[in-house]
Amino acid sequence: MAAKPKRKGFFSRLRLPVAKEYVYPSSRTGMFLVGGVGAALVLGLFAFNAFVQEGALVSNGPLSSNHASFGGDCQACHTPFQAVTDDKCSVCHEKYGDEIGVHTFESHYLYRSADFTRVVPQPNEPACFNCHNEHVGRDAPITEVADALCLQCHEYGSFNDGHPEFQAVADSLEDPNLKFPHTLHVNEVSDREDLVDIEQACLYCHNADDEGKNFQPISFDQHCDTCHLTTSVATPWIPVASGNTVGVLTLESLRSDGRPGSLWTYYTNPGEFQNRGETVRKTPVYHQDRWVIANLQRLRRLLYPSTGLADLLLASGDVDTREARALYDEALATLRTYAEELRSSPERTVQRELSQVEDLLAVVERRLRDPYAPLDETKFAVSLAERDTSLTDDEVDVYESVVAQLTQPCQQCHYVENATIVRAKADQRTLIRAEFDHSAHITTTRCLDCHNAIPIREFNATESTPPPAQDHAGIQNLPSIESCFTCHDNGKAANTCVTCHLFHPDKSQHSNLLLYLE
Repeated sequence: MAAKPKRKGFFSRLRLPVAKEYVYPSSRTGMFLVGGVGAALVLGLFAFNAFVQEGALVSNGPLSSNHASFGGDCQACHTPFQAVTDDKCSVCHEKYGDEIGVHTFESHYLYRSADFTRVVPQPNEPACFNCHNEHVGRDAPITEVADALCLQCHEYGSFNDGHPEFQAVADSLEDPNLKFPHTLHVNEVSDREDLVDIEQACLYCHNADDEGKNFQPISFDQHCDTCHLTTSVATPWIPVASGNTVGVLTLESLRSDGRPGSLWTYYTNPGEFQNRGETVRKTPVYHQDRWVIANLQRLRRLLYPSTGLADLLLASGDVDTREARALYDEALATLRTYAEELRSSPERTVQRELSQVEDLLAVVERRLRDPYAPLDETKFAVSLAERDTSLTDDEVDVYESVVAQLTQPCQQCHYVENATIVRAKADQRTLIRAEFDHSAHITTTRCLDCHNAIPIREFNATESTPPPAQDHAGIQNLPSIESCFTCHDNGKAANTCVTCHLFHPDKSQHSNLLLYLE
């Protein structure tokens, strides 16, 4: 029997003749039901994850230990529908109010170099998150930046392929401010201390710091005074200044002069001076002898009337830009000494001026605490261009002759230029863009295996010494990059960028920034 034909209904107010099954097909009812149940399950899962599991399903992975405390607060770093911005990072990492910023790209250029000419925003600076990848696990150090990220800007290829030579080695950097042959001193220390191991003689002066990473600065009192005794050192007979005679001032003259910084004259033994006619001689001459320095400063003022801040230093202001801060610290210490001496003066006008000077010193010292404040070391320079033009060449020769006699004991080790003792470099650190940890290397390598620019081993325990061209204080004795390739290569010791280079400045400066803001 044939099926009874279905009657057509009407669709919409137009009452079009359309069958009801066409609009509501029974074959799709099950699909809608399954879809609705599935959507409800997905929504429920996301709700459970958001409120109970703290969004673990939509997270890219667990945070590193550095940021683990933000695990449940995505908005601490993320802005909806945007990438992580540097502003989000600065909320925590820039709490010190410094203008440059501890973790900015500008600080990257300043790190170890103190080269403020490079503090210029670059057009293609990547955001923080481009290098510091997150959500890769608790054990993944966020500071371990992959070489590929560094090489986007630094086109060196790799450490073993295209990395430039260390700047100090490439430029043949020298520090010729001392008359110091290494081989002679190594042999002397070995004999004096009865040392068998030659490297023990090196470590006699090169003392490691507490971490063993670097070395402490060289100190005359600690490393030199044992052998270079001052009790037998004396000046020659020097003319005394009187009338038109160019010469030095006696202890009595300096004492009666009453200049700030002359308090030492009252504690100096007059028996250390010998007088013969119009000449004077001092014995012994101590290291940084106050009488020698006071007379040298006076002669320098006569030769170079515009010495300025250089008069506040014990030695020249000839330093690397990175060491300019030491000059200002030394000058401030001298001014503090002057202020202390004036404190005992009863005059009310002196005390009023002294109070203002101390307030000014406090302001300057607070500014100097800023580790990123650019300082101008040329303020301490003394040059021939500043020499008194009223002096004839013959008069200049007389002054320089007196300077040479006065500093004769000093010139056994030091150089004297422009009536100024050239400053010796006490800090031995040379790398300015990289970190080097000596303690990580001495377990497998000996000092002279790398520091072999001076032939110390060849002349050890011999009476002969190498020629000055091979052994003088100016030779830094630094290894070239080729010596590093011996151990740092693929399959050997790490040779990644972050093995030696750190992106951000030294975090120890944070405390200095806090002091600066007081």
